[in-house]
Amino acid sequence: MDNVLDIVMIGAGPSSLTAAIYTTREDIETVLFEKSVVGGLAATTDRVDNYPGFPDGVDGIELADLMQKQAVRFGAKIEFGEVESIKTDGDIKILIVDGKEIKAKTVLIATGSSYAKVGAPGELEYYGRGVHYCATCDGAFYHGKNIVVVGGGNSAVQEALFLTRFADHINLLVRSTIKASDVLQRELQKSVEAGKITVHLGTTIDEILAENDRVALVKCKKDGVPTDIKTDGMFIFAGLKPNTKFLAGSGIELDETGFIKTDCNLQTNVPGVFASGDVRSGSTMQIASAVGEGATAALSIREYLAEISRD
Repeated sequence: MDNVLDIVMIGAGPSSLTAAIYTTREDIETVLFEKSVVGGLAATTDRVDNYPGFPDGVDGIELADLMQKQAVRFGAKIEFGEVESIKTDGDIKILIVDGKEIKAKTVLIATGSSYAKVGAPGELEYYGRGVHYCATCDGAFYHGKNIVVVGGGNSAVQEALFLTRFADHINLLVRSTIKASDVLQRELQKSVEAGKITVHLGTTIDEILAENDRVALVKCKKDGVPTDIKTDGMFIFAGLKPNTKFLAGSGIELDETGFIKTDCNLQTNVPGVFASGDVRSGSTMQIASAVGEGATAALSIREYLAEISRD
C-alpha cells in the first residue's frame, strides 16, 4: 500500500461499515483497519431489540456479520491491524499501522469505546480467570454458578438479565442507584422477585480475591460497611471509555473525557479527518445513531474529496 488511499477508516464497527457501504458504492477506494473484532461492541451484544428492520430483534454478531458482508460486496477492504498514530503532511494523512506507514487523503475515526474498569486490586490480574466484560462471550461458562455483576446502567442490567439464562444466582453490585431504563428496571424486578438476582445498592468494590487461581471472593463495602460476597465469577459493566489513546500528538481535538470533537459535518478540527459513532463527543452510544453518523460522514468525505480534487 505505497499509494495514497482515498480513505482509511479506523475501526470496523457499525458506523464505519455503514460509511464504507456509501463510499465504495461511489468507487471511492476504502480500507478499514480493525484491531480486534469486526462489528465492535455490537458483535458482542447478545440481542439487539431496538435496531430498525428486525421486529423480532437480532443477535449482535448476526447484525455485524450482515453489515460486513454488505460493505465487502461493494468493495470495502477490511484488514486487521492496529493504528498507532496519525499525523498530517499537507493534505495527506500518515498513519502508522503495526509499524508500517499508510498514506490517505482522508481518515474516518470510528474506533468506538471499550469497557471501563472499576480499578479494584485483582481486576486485571484475574481477567479471563473469573473477571469478564462480555456476558455473551463468557456467560455460558457459568451454568448453575453464582456470579457477581457490577454496574447499574442499561448495559449492566441488560447483561445481568441475560446471565440469568446460565447462572443459578446473580448478585448485582451498584455503586449508587439503578439508572437503567424503566423497561429494564421492570424486567430486573421480575428476576429479583423470582430469586434470580439480588440487588446491592450503595456498594463499592475494594478487592477481588481468588482461590486456585480463579475468582472466589469480592470484598466490598455496602453503605460503608465491609461485606464479603462469595462468587464463581464476575462480570463488570462500569461504563464505556473512548478508544482515543492513539491520537496523542495528532492535534485532533478531544473533549474533557477523551471523546473526539467534530463539527456538524462530523469533521474534526484537522481538515480531512472525520469521526463518527461512539468515539465522537455527543454520541448517543446507540447502534442506530452510529449507523446514521457513518452515512453522514461518508457524504461529508465525498464532498471533501471532490473539493480537494478541484484545487
